[in-house]
Amino acid sequence: MRFNLFHHPRGDRPLQALALLLTGVFAIALQDSLMKLMSGETSFWQIQTLRSLGNLVFIVILALASGSLGLMLPRNWRPVCLRAAFLVVCMFCFFSGAPFLSVAQMAAGLYTYPLFVSLLAAPVLGEAVGPWRIGALILGALGAAFVLSPWREDFSAVQVLPIIAGFFYATSILTLRRSCRNESPLALAFAVGVGFVLSGVSGIAVLSWFPLSAETRAAIPFVAVGWPELSLLVAGFAALVSVLNLTGNICISRAYQTADASLLAPMDFSYLIFAAIWSRAIFDQWPSLDSIIGMALIGAAGIVTAWRERVKATGRRFLQ
Repeated sequence: MRFNLFHHPRGDRPLQALALLLTGVFAIALQDSLMKLMSGETSFWQIQTLRSLGNLVFIVILALASGSLGLMLPRNWRPVCLRAAFLVVCMFCFFSGAPFLSVAQMAAGLYTYPLFVSLLAAPVLGEAVGPWRIGALILGALGAAFVLSPWREDFSAVQVLPIIAGFFYATSILTLRRSCRNESPLALAFAVGVGFVLSGVSGIAVLSWFPLSAETRAAIPFVAVGWPELSLLVAGFAALVSVLNLTGNICISRAYQTADASLLAPMDFSYLIFAAIWSRAIFDQWPSLDSIIGMALIGAAGIVTAWRERVKATGRRFLQ
């Protein structure tokens, strides 16, 4: 029996896309919380390498179960590899601040990506940025300000890292929607897995050959240490987050391939809800009031943008 989910998509399926998106977002939110939980036991480079090697093994198994190893091969290498590179940078920025940030701060920073999608729509997709998008950008920027809370005494530049991650996540979404719609989800996941392994191994090699000072390693061990001693706990954790990561990325990629982004974007913001739930369940923390206000404003900005895009799409179909 073959798994059709992993074959090249054929047409739009909105209900299936929504179900896939929610499944993917749920898995990714759990993975991100677990990565923060284990940041004191491993390094970014170690867990990146182990998680991604696990991903590649699972991808091969899924390709065999689907009937063809060819499903791992992209039809068009350049945009697939470009998307993978964007996600490599995105994940470094997102997780490097994990030991110092709350799950809510990480989540809200990453989910500024629709603002960057709007900003990049004109140069990348040739779309006009009208008053609705400008209003949503202002609303989202205000939300980001609440999350960052630069007026607070404990503000740190580290809080900007998830927003930088949001920028690179936006570039990956635009690349996916513009140039990767006809790619197999396994090909997309395979390219990302290879990119993550290469970046992880490179980080380990550089930090092993040119170790940073003891003070730097003590201050930021998650990114300043290449390969700490590997424990069974970390190995098991790497296998778990590999399953969650692969599940989430395949589901989200497939969802955006089989439905309009404007339909999916509002449900994509369920990540903020799942992140808050996992933060409470794992760390016994609720977001601060400033973070809740910021998350609500960022979510509202994304939903307004998606609604406006939906209206425009409906209007174009009516005129045709």
